[in-house]
Amino acid sequence: MLCAMASVCVYCASSEGIEHRYVELAGALGTALAARGHDLVSGGGRVSMMGALARAARAGGARTVGVIPAALVQLEVADEDADELLVVADMRARKAAMDHRAQAFVALPGGIGTLEELLEVWTARSLGMHRKPVVLLDPWDDLRGLLDLVSGLQAKGFVRPTALAHLIRTRTIEQALDAVEAAVGR
Repeated sequence: MLCAMASVCVYCASSEGIEHRYVELAGALGTALAARGHDLVSGGGRVSMMGALARAARAGGARTVGVIPAALVQLEVADEDADELLVVADMRARKAAMDHRAQAFVALPGGIGTLEELLEVWTARSLGMHRKPVVLLDPWDDLRGLLDLVSGLQAKGFVRPTALAHLIRTRTIEQALDAVEAAVGR
């Protein structure tokens, strides 16, 4: 049984210099989001993981909202096929718009932009600034180093003991969407 439809913000790479399995993962997540009746909020690019995610979500019938800073429109090649494409002033405005429109966050492996977005929503969740689920979908342990770093900082007292509990770590798309639905359905 589906929970109430959610708008799921997905953070992922727009880099084209990555292994194809990551692009396939993003496309499969887009397909699964649509199959489960969810909408997609993304970074508004049409290349690499970001593009595969949005195209697959739309192909499955999901509504897609892309949010892209004006300076990145040409760099990321804006997703003009999005149901709604918001061109905003800068990265801060992008994140604010994405946060506002989402009921849940899923992060895939990515670069420093993806990490920065993940860390911001994870920090805000840890501080009680929102109650939206923050899910890491990391099938190949690409972000194991980040989790080890945070665990080490936690052991030294720099990170609250509950911080790691506010990040839902998953290895499969099914686990990630089950986590989203369990949290949003509450």
